Amino acid sequence: MNIIGPDLLVFGVDDVAACTQYVTDYGLIAKGGGRFEALDGTGLQILSKDDPSLPTELETSASLRKTVYGVADQKTLDAIDVELCKDRTVKHLDDGSLEAVDDLGFTLGFQVSVRTLLSLPSEVINAPGSPAQRGINNVGVQKEASPMPRSLSHVVYFVPDFAKAEAFYRDRLGFVTTDRFIGVGPFMRPAGTDDHHTLFFIQTPPHMQGLEHFTFHMGGPTEVMQAGTNMVNKGYQSFWGPGRHLFGSNWFWYFKSPFGCNMEYDADMDLHDANWVARDAPPGADNSQAFLLEHREKWAPMGPPPGKGPPAGKGPPAGKGPPAGKGPPADKEPPADKEPPAGKPKS
Repeated sequence: MNIIGPDLLVFGVDDVAACTQYVTDYGLIAKGGGRFEALDGTGLQILSKDDPSLPTELETSASLRKTVYGVADQKTLDAIDVELCKDRTVKHLDDGSLEAVDDLGFTLGFQVSVRTLLSLPSEVINAPGSPAQRGINNVGVQKEASPMPRSLSHVVYFVPDFAKAEAFYRDRLGFVTTDRFIGVGPFMRPAGTDDHHTLFFIQTPPHMQGLEHFTFHMGGPTEVMQAGTNMVNKGYQSFWGPGRHLFGSNWFWYFKSPFGCNMEYDADMDLHDANWVARDAPPGADNSQAFLLEHREKWAPMGPPPGKGPPAGKGPPAGKGPPAGKGPPADKEPPADKEPPAGKPKS
C-alpha cells in the first residue's frame, strides 16, 4: 500500500491557547480552524478536548485523537478500505477520507496526501578534500534566524503490546520494520517513503498508552540548533538534545509541550529501500545517540555570561572538574511523566 506518511495529527487539549502559542513559537504556520502547517502542508490541528467532532479518546485520556496518513492516490485509499473492512468499521467521511481504529485503539485517518512537493536547498557545508558546497563569500550561518519546519516526520506511540502493534501495521498496512530496540519496539516506515521511520513504538504499561512525541523535519543540523535555541530563549524546557540518533542518523532536539508529550525537531534522516536489513540493539543511551550536547548560555573565551559565574581566573583549576563520563548517565534522566508541567516556560 502506497502510504506516504503522517499528514495530520488531531489533538483534543485542555488549554487551546497554550498549545496554540507553543506551536506558533515552534515555527508552524497558522491556517485557521486550529490548524497549523509546515511548509509542505502537513501539520496538526488543535481542538478543545470537548469538541464534538473529535474521535473518542483513549482510556488514558491522551490528547492525540487521530493520526491521519497521507496516501499516494485513490487506488491506495480503496485498497485500505477493502483491507480494514474485513474486521472493523471503516467510516467514509464527507471530505473523502477514511477513518478506522487500529488494533491498539488509536484512531487513524487516511486521505490522498495534501503534502506539496518542496523545492528548497538543504544545508550545505565546506570541508577540506571535498568540492565546496557553499560558494565564495556566502556565509554559513546568521546570528538571528527563524527556521521553519518543512514536513511532519514521524510519531512515536507508547503502547502496551508492541508486537501486536507491529503486526497490525506490517500485515494490514504494509509497513516495514527498519530497526528495533530489543524488548521496546520497532521503527517502521510505510511503502511510500524512504525515510528510516515514520512510526516508532515504545512498550509501556497500559496506563501510559498515548503519544510519546512527534517530530517535524528541518532543513539541516544548523536549523535544528537554531530552532531549538529559539525555543530555549523563549523559556521552553529542553527535554533531550541536541544530539544525533544512531538508528536513523537524524539530528534531534526534544522539548516538553503542553500536549502532554514531547515535540521534536529533526534533520538528515537516513533513507532505506527493500535491500536494507533491519538491525536490533538493546535500549539505552549508548544505542540511542551517537552524541548528546547540552545547551549553555552564550559565553566567550574571556569569561562566562555577566553575573553567571566567578570572575575570570577564579574558577576551578583546569582539569579539576568531574572526570569525563562520571556525570549522571543519560538513561537516568527522570521519566517524561516526572518532569515539571509540560510545555510551561521555565520561570
